[in-house]
Amino acid sequence: MVDKLALLAAFLWGTVLGSFLNVCAYRLPRGESIVSPGSHCPHCGNPIRWYDNIPLLSYLFLRARCRACGSPISFRYPLVELGSGLLSALLFLRFGFTPAYLGFLAFGAALLVASLIDLDYQIIPDEISLPGILVGLAFSAFNPLVTPLTSLLGALCGAGGLYLVAEFYYFLAKREGLGGGDLKLLALIGAFLGLKSLVPVLLLASLTGSVVGIAFTLFYKIKDKRTFAIPFGPFLSLGALVYLLLPPNFWASLFPF
Repeated sequence: MVDKLALLAAFLWGTVLGSFLNVCAYRLPRGESIVSPGSHCPHCGNPIRWYDNIPLLSYLFLRARCRACGSPISFRYPLVELGSGLLSALLFLRFGFTPAYLGFLAFGAALLVASLIDLDYQIIPDEISLPGILVGLAFSAFNPLVTPLTSLLGALCGAGGLYLVAEFYYFLAKREGLGGGDLKLLALIGAFLGLKSLVPVLLLASLTGSVVGIAFTLFYKIKDKRTFAIPFGPFLSLGALVYLLLPPNFWASLFPF
């Protein structure tokens, strides 16, 4: 039976982590330190007091406004905190409080930050992907889903396989469809989830990306659909998290090879 207090603690810890991920997503692309200075309003620069920095609750108490200058606070902040909290709770339900839970929570955090930055700037910083690959390889010693060999093969084939897809797309369309950040992100995913994960993750990412892309072109009435582009990193991240959270026998039944 699930310990409800432990589950609540996992959720709350995830929301605190989500608050830090918001800082990372804002500062990393700007080349700012994620440690110093402390949290402050991006509009007026005033420091944010601890009681105005409580995940989820402070957004409600402040009515989505900075206490100092009254500038609006983006809804994305509590949304990321909530998403991170739910992810932490789901990982706890699957793995319990084990090294696997901690490792995959770090993995999910990296995917969330990479996705937020990719949505804003259409880049995935090497500061996330490259250390993440090394952490994934080191984590393979404690990872119940992979062995050190399948982790290494997942990283190598993840980057190499997506590189071939990108080159083939460029050959057909004469323009880039995937960036180097996507290749490194899939290598990170392969390091954590192993070689077997790559086909399901890519299929999920491609399917959801296509659906969203078609919906955008129809909603915004984009005429030249060939030049319309959306970042692929968030869909790779979504595919990876879905693969991680669903049981292995589910994927084995879909992909027996």
